[in-house]
Amino acid sequence: MTPADAGKLLAHCAMYDNRQPSRAANMAWSVALKDVPLDQDAFDAVARFYSTPPARPGERLWIQPHDVVTHRKDIRRERLANFVFESTSDDDDPFWLSRYRAQLDAVASGRMPGPSQAPALEGGPHPSIADELAGVGREVPGEVAKVRRAGPLGQHCPVCDAPAGRPCRIGTSGRERRRAHDLRAENAKRAAAGLPPVDVAAREAAKQEEIEKRREASRLALENYRARAEAMPTEDAS
Repeated sequence: MTPADAGKLLAHCAMYDNRQPSRAANMAWSVALKDVPLDQDAFDAVARFYSTPPARPGERLWIQPHDVVTHRKDIRRERLANFVFESTSDDDDPFWLSRYRAQLDAVASGRMPGPSQAPALEGGPHPSIADELAGVGREVPGEVAKVRRAGPLGQHCPVCDAPAGRPCRIGTSGRERRRAHDLRAENAKRAAAGLPPVDVAAREAAKQEEIEKRREASRLALENYRARAEAMPTEDAS
């Protein structure tokens, strides 16, 4: 933007804020807007700035060069919302980048109208997705399987009777344990391996059987010790 162009833009701003253009202002604005051309978007940026209410009611609006840059970029960006490059040749065109930039600038400046709607992908979904969508809305026969959580909390606790999804409890106090009971954690590992949960009754029966075997072995050992002790000769007291 030249100083003469900046003077025209400042004269346009004066219609909104009654500023007094000067050569110094023209020079300063031309330097700040050296990469911005004096086009309709620049004038529209001024109009957009003064059509926006101030952040604080009653505050006087006073446009600055950076406001022109910001609003002009917004105006051009809005035109490119649904931009789609229209190629007129094959993929081996060595000038496709220049063609792309030319179309981009034409749509951004408003010389070429862009699509009014965002482009949509054509074709159906992937076969795997189509298979999943086929079951949407269909009634699931039988009982719906419950979703289980991973780890011990995905299992019912056979020790404190805590349901799946809830922490184990301490005795009858109802307080929650930081760690799950060992049997619950073991059932979680068995479930991950595809094995059935531990049969608590069978395990208790096996434990009691082992206790009885040890008691019987202790009883037999005690009887054997007593029998050997009775068979030993005694010395006469003199």
